[in-house]
Amino acid sequence: MQKTYYPKPEDLERRWQVIDADGQNLGRLASLAARSLLGKDKPIFTPGVDVGDYVIVINAAKIQVTGQRLDKKMYYRHSGYPGGMKSISLRDQLAKAPSAVIRSAVWGMLPHNRHGRKLLKKLRVYRGPDHPHRAQQPSRMAVEGKD
Repeated sequence: MQKTYYPKPEDLERRWQVIDADGQNLGRLASLAARSLLGKDKPIFTPGVDVGDYVIVINAAKIQVTGQRLDKKMYYRHSGYPGGMKSISLRDQLAKAPSAVIRSAVWGMLPHNRHGRKLLKKLRVYRGPDHPHRAQQPSRMAVEGKD
């Protein structure tokens, strides 16, 4: 009888990956980050098991979107009170908090359960080119379409 492989904690190798968002499309960057967080690029990938890497996104303020998304895409939140709906456009959200835009896009591509929430904690997003994770010796992740 064949047994299903289940990765053990001692088999896991956690790497730190850096993605430069400068000039990148938001959706493509988010799917690349989600794929690495889930560990789908590893041969020991198992659904529901945290085998992924840590992901650092730098230059979040320089992300690109296509078409009229800057003005037409809206982010909504509600206070819980009547009339408490607040909305903000992508353009305004990028000016205010670009890390929230990328975090939201990546969250949309992860499982919406406690496993996904655990994975989202391994995502670090920074507005500029500097990050405080030099000690982890992160490697640059190759982004398709970028020279």
